[in-house]
Amino acid sequence: MMQRTKVRLGIGAMTAVVLVGGALTTAYASPWSHRGDGSYQSASYYQSNSSWMQQNVVTGTTTTKSLASTVPSNGDVNPYGVATVPVNMGYLYKGDVLVSNYNNKANTLGTGSTIVEINPTTHTQRLFSWLTNSRMPSACPGGIGLTQGLVVLKNGWVIVASLPASDGTYATAKAGCLIVLNSWGKAVSVISGHGISGPWAMTAVDHGSFVQIFVANILNGWSSSSVGRQVNKGTVIRLDLWTSQRYWNLRSITTVASGLPEMWSKDNFVQGVTGLAVWGSNLFISDSLANRIAVIHWATTRHWSGGLGFTLAEGGLLQQPLGIVILAHSAVILIVNGNNGNLIAVSQTGRVVLVKALDTTAMSGSMPGAGTLFGITTSWDGQWAYYVDDDSNTLGAVGPLRG
Repeated sequence: MMQRTKVRLGIGAMTAVVLVGGALTTAYASPWSHRGDGSYQSASYYQSNSSWMQQNVVTGTTTTKSLASTVPSNGDVNPYGVATVPVNMGYLYKGDVLVSNYNNKANTLGTGSTIVEINPTTHTQRLFSWLTNSRMPSACPGGIGLTQGLVVLKNGWVIVASLPASDGTYATAKAGCLIVLNSWGKAVSVISGHGISGPWAMTAVDHGSFVQIFVANILNGWSSSSVGRQVNKGTVIRLDLWTSQRYWNLRSITTVASGLPEMWSKDNFVQGVTGLAVWGSNLFISDSLANRIAVIHWATTRHWSGGLGFTLAEGGLLQQPLGIVILAHSAVILIVNGNNGNLIAVSQTGRVVLVKALDTTAMSGSMPGAGTLFGITTSWDGQWAYYVDDDSNTLGAVGPLRG
């Protein structure tokens, strides 16, 4: 049984990093109450006109099903990251789903070290990579604790974020890193520093040879005196890379969002931005502490921070939004809630509807399904959404969904 105090919430060489960015914007005292332009938006606005969303997301046969256990042979638990494989290469098979685990078999936060690969058709699971300090090409600050930040690129590279804590508490949490693996599951490079501090969520814009990685960082400004207090110093950075099947090069890093709320507590360990997704040039941020979905415009091209961004939706059906993904062909944003087991859909204009209750596990003193969901991705045709349930340690699917 999982503990109910969840965390919230080819070989190439890296070139020299060029830091690009401007001055950070100042966070509001209550950042989720504002739009990026400083004006206010009523939460009730986002709940209106939801019939169109329901009609265009849910089919008459939409249902949920459990696909496979996410627990590998070493016993790691607490699945967080989830990503759909886009290519057949090495040990990667197109359409399979990779899942990263954050806890070890003793259920210690920030010590998980495995990525498993699941075939959603056959429901089979196998180990893709088991990362240990001895198997790393260089040290990751603090060690290994794989978070929700997980992407698979068209050229076969897998990038996973690490926010380690050697004893599972905030006291030993370190800045962590991004770990680059080849298609055979071997770690070939480590990216640390340069604004990477507690990487928690990640998404990619993948054009093949040119890739942009967006990373949410939630350990900025940490100190022992800040435990239990919200600190508005979270960031999202953009890494621009050139890649092929044989090499990858990191060209620049830009801060595209800043002043986002983050918190360290003895109970929940760490909380902050838990989901990122890009549509067009816009970056969508699942701001769990603020209970909102934010948008950073021109995120793929800007060279300065967009601060807190624009609030697309907040409150209402959103109940601690965590994982986020955009449904193919429709631009509908799918979000899983942390305070209940619901899947929520948000349109690009901010309309919000409940799509499906993914987990209704009853918990004393909590909403049904509370603390069970985290990461989410979609099949390549957009007909299915795959999500991890970190109470049952399984990968589930919901669908078919309208595209």
